[in-house]
Amino acid sequence: MKLMRTEDAVGQVLCHDITQIIKGVTKDAVFRKGHIIRPEDIPVLLSVGKEHVYIWENDDTMLHENDAAEILRQLCQGPGMHATAPKEGKIELIADRDGLFMADTERLRSINQLGDMMIATIAGGFPVRAGDRLCGTRVIPLVIKKGRMEEARAAAGTEPLLSVLPFRAKSFGVVTTGSEVYRGLIEDTFTPVIEEKLAEYGCVMAAHEICDDRDEEITKAIRRMADEGIEMIFCTGGMSVDPDDRTPLAIRTPEPELSATELRFFREPCS
Repeated sequence: MKLMRTEDAVGQVLCHDITQIIKGVTKDAVFRKGHIIRPEDIPVLLSVGKEHVYIWENDDTMLHENDAAEILRQLCQGPGMHATAPKEGKIELIADRDGLFMADTERLRSINQLGDMMIATIAGGFPVRAGDRLCGTRVIPLVIKKGRMEEARAAAGTEPLLSVLPFRAKSFGVVTTGSEVYRGLIEDTFTPVIEEKLAEYGCVMAAHEICDDRDEEITKAIRRMADEGIEMIFCTGGMSVDPDDRTPLAIRTPEPELSATELRFFREPCS
């Protein structure tokens, strides 16, 4: 830290906030610590009585907080997002599109454990919308050792820590089971719920069958949808341990000629 005449401080980095008080108008920092002094700032500094300021001395082993925040931004930013301008060592990442937000929590934790810096994100594995805030990076001290940022690079590896994967619209089918629905004793109210929820992601229902509680009929319905190339198949109803509920058995009991891949499809119909 070095004391310098304000008129000579253009291009230097402030070590402290500069407060401006105008009665009835403002009482706040007119310049924050870390601000790089510009020629047009000199009259403002003089007007608040700052003929001298403390500035950081140049040190090739140190980085300003905004430069360090830019490194964190580079480590984090993957496809589907954009960054805000750095401010006081902080940069935010904003979603550019609707999609699935993914975050590598293990590598994020490794960086956050280094100290003097932090990356805070929303939870990964959840859908986001364009414009959502995804992440905030922060370098805590005003200046930070370059070596510490190299440690962050090493912990992050070569791939971005964050990404927004675009939604991929898929076709889906619903196999509704249950003798009470099959015989018209009650209305199927669950299929419209599935259809509405998946429509938010651009998915369209391509097939819907209602089956009695007979495992062989349920298996055939699933098989027909798979043969038609339907990408996701949902089975609703008949999933308890009651003797009449045959859906789990129908999913686990494929036809003999099915391949290994198709066997997995039957056992994990929604994967």
